[in-house]
Amino acid sequence: MLNILVFTIYLILLKLTRNMALVITGTPGVGKHAIAENLSYGLNYRIIDINKIILQTKIYEKNSRDHTLDVDTTLLTEILTKKSFYKSIIVGHLAPYILMPNQIDKIIIIRRNPYELISVYKHRKYVPKKMLDNVGAEILGIITYDSLSKFGAKKICQITNSGGINTVVKKAIECSNGKMKFDNIDWLSLIIKNNDLQKFFVG
Repeated sequence: MLNILVFTIYLILLKLTRNMALVITGTPGVGKHAIAENLSYGLNYRIIDINKIILQTKIYEKNSRDHTLDVDTTLLTEILTKKSFYKSIIVGHLAPYILMPNQIDKIIIIRRNPYELISVYKHRKYVPKKMLDNVGAEILGIITYDSLSKFGAKKICQITNSGGINTVVKKAIECSNGKMKFDNIDWLSLIIKNNDLQKFFVG
């Protein structure tokens, strides 16, 4: 349940952010859905979950080698072009790759410490290749880079999932209102400092 402080912030945000199409994206495991649910509650926005659309429409093939789903992104893009994103929060790591700039107002990229992600992936029982592929993408900031290339800096905001859900939601609110652009994130320097390059990129 949201505390009073966060709910008050939401009420203020209702006056500032209206009828937007927001995107919450980031590497799997960074906490996208928890953040989106909190924003949805405060904004009275609906959530459009890209993962659910993929499963409902069955536009994927199972990859038994690394236990992933190979998604038909062309069909997914076609499906989403027919949807209205009025007062919506679109959630999913594929969002930057299947949405067009004219469909959305703001992209909030959630980042997370790679050491924490390893624990998340172990809990989810990811196979080693899937684990290393995802954590490697987070360390290198692949989604941030690709989002900037496609949508431009004005529509992009990057925040770290740290300090608790209230802190992260507050940052997301600031992103939505254009008051915050980028958390300074450099996971690569962190793992180099810890002499862990081999751990994350070789296994």
